[in-house]
Amino acid sequence: MTNYQTEAIRAIEVQQAAVKNRSPQWMVGEQLKNICRREPRSAELLVQDLKVEDMSITAAEKKIKAYADKHKTGNFACVTPSEADRILRKFYGLPELDVTPAPPSSEPEKKRRKIINMMDYL
Repeated sequence: MTNYQTEAIRAIEVQQAAVKNRSPQWMVGEQLKNICRREPRSAELLVQDLKVEDMSITAAEKKIKAYADKHKTGNFACVTPSEADRILRKFYGLPELDVTPAPPSSEPEKKRRKIINMMDYL
């Protein structure tokens, strides 16, 4: 891990220590830590953002909650992981996740049947 990744994860864990374990704010921290582990450039941006109180994991959770409330059906609200990811990326100004499929792996060539010429044996 790069220094930025380690630093960002530490900053997130400090903020997580101030909220209840497994609370919505804590879960935001977990999702941000996963982003940091996968994307060093995003970790670098998060290190700077997390120093600002208006950019805390609690503030980010409020954005997700607002989205959930806006899309509520009766008494039920849900935000999928991909929606939460999109909201967090927009909130923190992180680059979009590259979801371009990987190029197909070079599958082993099918074994070609060797043609036997009977004349070779005569």
